[in-house]
Amino acid sequence: MSRWFRSEHMEYISLIVNEDAAHDCLADLGKLSAIQFTDLNPDLTPFQRRYVSYVRRCDELERKLRFFGNECDNFGLKLDTAGDIDTFLESSSGSGRAITAGGGDKKGTQLLESLEVELDGYESQLRELNAYSEKLTREYNEKVELQEVLEKARRFFMTDAPRLAVSELSPGRPGSAEGLLAGAHDDEARDMDMRFSSITGVVSTEEKVRFERMIFRATRGNCYVRFAPIKQPITDPETGSLIEKCVFIIFFKSLSIEAKLKKICDAFFAHRYSLPDMDDAPAVDRMLTENAQELVDSRTVLLKNQDTRFRLCQMLAQHTERWTWIVLREKAVYHTLNMFKADVSGMLRGEGWVISEHFEDVRMSVNRAHSDMDHSMPNYVDQVPKPWPTPPTHFTTNKFTYGYQEFVNTYGIPRYREANPALFTAATFPFLFGVMYGDIGHGLFLFSAGLYLLWNEEKNEKAKLDEMTAGMHTGRYMMAMMGFFAVYAGLVYNDCFSLGLNLFGSRWVFSSEAPEEGEVAEMTGQFGDGDSVYPFGLDPMWHVASNELLFFNSFKMKLSVIFGIFQMFAGTCLRGINYIYFGKKLDFVCEFIPMVAFACSLFVYMVVLIFMKWSINWNSRMLSATCLDPNDSGWGSADYEGEWVACNGGGDGTCTPWGYVCQGGDSTADKCPLDYGGSGDGCQPPNLITTLINIALAPGTVDEPMYYGQAQMQNFLLLIAGISVPVLLLAKPYFLSKQMEASHHSAHDDDEEEEEHGMGEIIIHQAIETIEFVLGMVSNTASYLRLWALSLAHSELATVFWEKAMLSTLNMNWFATFIGYGIFAGTTFGVLLMMDVLECFLHALRLHWVEFQNKFFSADGIRFAPYSFKQILKDASA
Repeated sequence: MSRWFRSEHMEYISLIVNEDAAHDCLADLGKLSAIQFTDLNPDLTPFQRRYVSYVRRCDELERKLRFFGNECDNFGLKLDTAGDIDTFLESSSGSGRAITAGGGDKKGTQLLESLEVELDGYESQLRELNAYSEKLTREYNEKVELQEVLEKARRFFMTDAPRLAVSELSPGRPGSAEGLLAGAHDDEARDMDMRFSSITGVVSTEEKVRFERMIFRATRGNCYVRFAPIKQPITDPETGSLIEKCVFIIFFKSLSIEAKLKKICDAFFAHRYSLPDMDDAPAVDRMLTENAQELVDSRTVLLKNQDTRFRLCQMLAQHTERWTWIVLREKAVYHTLNMFKADVSGMLRGEGWVISEHFEDVRMSVNRAHSDMDHSMPNYVDQVPKPWPTPPTHFTTNKFTYGYQEFVNTYGIPRYREANPALFTAATFPFLFGVMYGDIGHGLFLFSAGLYLLWNEEKNEKAKLDEMTAGMHTGRYMMAMMGFFAVYAGLVYNDCFSLGLNLFGSRWVFSSEAPEEGEVAEMTGQFGDGDSVYPFGLDPMWHVASNELLFFNSFKMKLSVIFGIFQMFAGTCLRGINYIYFGKKLDFVCEFIPMVAFACSLFVYMVVLIFMKWSINWNSRMLSATCLDPNDSGWGSADYEGEWVACNGGGDGTCTPWGYVCQGGDSTADKCPLDYGGSGDGCQPPNLITTLINIALAPGTVDEPMYYGQAQMQNFLLLIAGISVPVLLLAKPYFLSKQMEASHHSAHDDDEEEEEHGMGEIIIHQAIETIEFVLGMVSNTASYLRLWALSLAHSELATVFWEKAMLSTLNMNWFATFIGYGIFAGTTFGVLLMMDVLECFLHALRLHWVEFQNKFFSADGIRFAPYSFKQILKDASA
């Protein structure tokens, strides 16, 4: 965990490698994932780089592989996985070698050339098959449509129009047929006068209504149209999708109408077909038979083509992902080589940040690559001065810590060697979530979901997950911890689906077995005795008490303040630790110490008062200021911790346990033996909110003190808080101004205007820092009350769902109970297990990003982006 507290040490190095061995060097360095190269050619465009031709070749190979992947998707084939990324990188030797599908151990340029030849052959073959398939599909569709047109037209003339003569095809009108409508007993002249023309074809069913409307408008109703649907969908040869179509027959009697109808058919992509004379039954049957035979032959050829394409895609699916990884790796090598600079002919120079502990590994990789190439020319790997002051930030994480580190990085990257908030977030985030979501039953559901994700960890690591599932997989440990702490907080609250669990036996009992409303419960033991304390969490009797809400509100509100101040103070202390680590003595003295003084004098003191109030035996103190009759049975009660002193009479006949004779009109301060001051004199429990407000609004006044000298102590703390604010505001600018004056006297050429401008920025920055911290401590403390508010909302919602959905139906009948349980389960799942989990998650997120991290976290670091094959392939597979 110490390595996780601060980022890894970085070194800026320079590499000088032989150009022939450069590819092998980078192939080895890409597996180390330990170096981030700097672009030494920022003035060159991507098209002016040294290895741009190789990058283009890789882009072309990627295009071909994407084409293969799309073709496999069209057949519903899943690409075979290339295995584990680490195994793939190990199978490729350190010098960038790879084994292609055709066999052979190749590297560098040879590998690209081999892949280009192999993939180009497969692409040409597949494109040729696709073109042939499109042609065959188009011919097959035309035969299917012609078959449907013949059958539908013959059926129409046989059933719907027995008195109509079929149109005859005119030699001068290709694509149309002429028919003759005539009565069965009319003469030949009459037959010739009533001859109509017709157009038959196929149109998409989606366009049927628009097609019919357009014909009606264009011909002004001077045509007769009939449609008949085609039952079997027809495959589009270009897209491969299935399209519903229908046969149409249009009768008309005009050359101008015919021209319009042909244009309309072309506009709607309707296919027109020529038909023989429908009165010539043998010709129609012969045409149907010939077309049916051609249809069978065409289908056979089409299926053979489809089978050939399928087999080819099956083979491509086995290698496509591995080829893609090889191309991505080679592209990363050449893209990185474009960052190198050729200072000397035959040599390349590169620079970048490397993790200090991997420096020797980098040097060994470069030496090994040169030795494999048998180059006698020496190489150079050594540290050089850093070109900018802030190195990149890198943390070594594992499966558990990765999710929390990304959680912090989403807000901002930690500054180099700055205290890492993720180390503390890993513990506090799920804990604060549990405080808000605390419920044993609901927490178990969340904990079980986390355990399920952990159980399927290896399976999900290898699977390709969607964005939401991948996010849940990344946060699987976080989810399990959130559920665990929700169960823990539920045990503390003793809350399970809004019901209290009597796990260890309640320490309160009623005098009757069936207590009525308003009856008071008695403790089973003496106050303060160990037997009177519930072993773990709150006593279940509080869930049936009339003051349940008042008690839980007070408990959870104080708990929220304690957790909030503790976390904020820890964040302030981390600021001081950062100042010490970076050697900022001025910031430590002039910022950290005043901040700690201000926080302790008011807010940490608030926590101390809360614990004091909880630890004091108020029964004993209040009893000490109570007038009792010495002869009464209550005299000598064990609730009073002091020695009972009987009075000698006088007054009104009563006296306090410590012997004060009561006069009848005595105040609490008169009867209290503590003499702490105020109206209660220390014998009455104070209202902490009033006490804290009076520290600033009524200094020196404590109405109900808890210890001796409380008023003087609070005045002293207020004085410290008052002094710390101007010190925080003015001390640092003052000392910086003295330093600037000293430097100004030593360098006479400095510009006074620039000095004043710099000093003004320092004062403004310090004023903002002071206002943000002082007001932030107040507002952030109030913000932590969301822990109480969310916990209260969760418990009250669970109570409402239980009482309204379950209790109200249990006494009705079994069917009503069944319906009530369904409503209870549905609302619990939708509201408490889904919406409330997200709500508590977001509020816990805000508490860490705003209330905790702003006390010390700069969040202006530069993320370490190493040259890593593993990361490149992982991003490509996502």
